[in-house]
Amino acid sequence: MVKHSSRIELSQSAYKNNINFIRKKIGPDAILSAVVKANAYGHGIRTFVPMAEKCGVHHFSVASSFEAEEVLSVCSPNSRIMIMGIIYEVDIPWAIEHDIEFFVYNFERLPKTLEAAKQIGKPARVHIEVETGANRTGMPKSEFQTALSFLKKHSEYVIFEGLCTHFGGAESNSNQFKIDAQKKRYSDFLKQCKAKKIEPNIRHIACSAAALAMKDTVYDLVRVGVAQYGFWPSNDIYFAHLQEVNKKTDVGLKRIFTWKTDIMDIRPVQQGEFIGYGTSFQATQNMKIAVLPLGYSNGYPRALSNRGQVLIKGKKAPIVGLINMNLFMVDISHIDDVALGDEVVLIGRQQNNVINVSSFTNTTQLLNNEMLSRLPAAIPRKVVR
Repeated sequence: MVKHSSRIELSQSAYKNNINFIRKKIGPDAILSAVVKANAYGHGIRTFVPMAEKCGVHHFSVASSFEAEEVLSVCSPNSRIMIMGIIYEVDIPWAIEHDIEFFVYNFERLPKTLEAAKQIGKPARVHIEVETGANRTGMPKSEFQTALSFLKKHSEYVIFEGLCTHFGGAESNSNQFKIDAQKKRYSDFLKQCKAKKIEPNIRHIACSAAALAMKDTVYDLVRVGVAQYGFWPSNDIYFAHLQEVNKKTDVGLKRIFTWKTDIMDIRPVQQGEFIGYGTSFQATQNMKIAVLPLGYSNGYPRALSNRGQVLIKGKKAPIVGLINMNLFMVDISHIDDVALGDEVVLIGRQQNNVINVSSFTNTTQLLNNEMLSRLPAAIPRKVVR
């Protein structure tokens, strides 16, 4: 099998640590739904899902029916899949047939779901997402009573699996007033369910930030995205955690992701010569550089030109010149015994040094999630211990 120009490794032990950590925060009873949208935040759905199942995770949340199909192709029969975003009308029968749950955020979708369920002869499992203040997706208050009446009347074919909402910024303390209002509105929707005598099987509102920092948001299920991969949703959530624990003994979250490549070529550059395209880097002394076989087409941000670093033999090697579509160069003048084919760490640890995703994102103004989810699906992923 031919080799790709880079590779991603996922640590099973680090993931186990993260799941144990999150479980301590949310308690033993809530279902932990692993959010694997955007190709599992760049970690790779097909590699990541079986890895999560080994740690006892058997509920997966995705953003589309396309992603649901990917999860379905690798998950065990007892795992559940929930579509939080787009499901085209043409895909509803497929979802019902495969016991895939999906969000409904307007009343119009319910009669179409009923029709599909009747044709298949199998009930649909829907989660009613309600509008509480994010103003993104969510059923408005004006449609909710009608929806409840519909669900009550057609419970044989449309199962009221969940009532949920999405917080608009739970990771920031400055948004707390908004999140408090959303929690109150969600509670009001639950009261309407009780009054109507039709209640959901599962109540869920918590994302990673809420699950880690707001115990009152942990209902029957939590939707954990970024935290399971070892990233704190924000400094605010991290500092709130530090106030609760002994900093010396607390392990916290561990990054499960390492991105690697290999040295493609090594060459001397004379003082005064330019490196790469244009004149963005001129050697001020005689140098030795290594050429690496990836670039912005492989998800390595061009904004790191002349600013980023990689690890070679445990030492940081600065990027020199512009990052090209599928090549960039690093200065190895200060590193001894570098050879063709030596392993290069782009993100992760090598010996006593580390390159964090934040070193990318602080420089390029990308979010951690944005940086990771842009990594091409073609890069091979594998699980390591």
